[in-house]
Amino acid sequence: MKRIQAEGIEKRYGTGDTAVTALKGVSFTIEPGEFVSVMGESGSGKSTLLSIVGTLNRPTTGRLMVDDVDVYALGQDARADFRRESIGFVFQNFNLLPYLTLAENVMLPLATVGEKKAQKRAKALAALERVGLARKAGRLPGQISGGEQERVAIARAIVGRPPIILADEPTGNLDSKTGKEIMAIINTLNAEGMTIIMVTHNPEYAAYANRVLRVADGILAH
Repeated sequence: MKRIQAEGIEKRYGTGDTAVTALKGVSFTIEPGEFVSVMGESGSGKSTLLSIVGTLNRPTTGRLMVDDVDVYALGQDARADFRRESIGFVFQNFNLLPYLTLAENVMLPLATVGEKKAQKRAKALAALERVGLARKAGRLPGQISGGEQERVAIARAIVGRPPIILADEPTGNLDSKTGKEIMAIINTLNAEGMTIIMVTHNPEYAAYANRVLRVADGILAH
């Protein structure tokens, strides 16, 4: 289980007169097993915040501590290992490779894991089973619906059993019925102990969370 602490995080893009400050002195703590929604207007800084928590976007100043480890003080390889072992990502646009089968897409996070291909495939099929798509494991992404593609994205995020799931507008491209189905899956993962941090613009889906962090103009409103 991982405790996440952001300490005075700022993120600036560019330099001089053209510099843009996306986050301004953001601090918060997320306890292991929490479900936290991040809300804010477009351009408020919420996706930047998620990318920093995901160790993909180094803050200009401040620290991101996970279980008392300053993750941006780690070397690049160590940080990549941490990300692979600790974090699963679910994206709004699915980010599935069109020429790989669903099972092969789900296996991608296991590429650097020292296991036989058969073991990795078994884990991928188990993850697809969790989201109700094991029977379609051999299909390509273009042969399934958008809602099913998002389910595959969730399976890919959980295949390595990371303790933290980061979801960026996971229902953004889906109709209401399918969105609720996706939220039910995410809710179940949280009930099983996974920490969920989800960016959303939808108050109905944000209500699934234990609490909501609101970002406005790069500032966290408590």
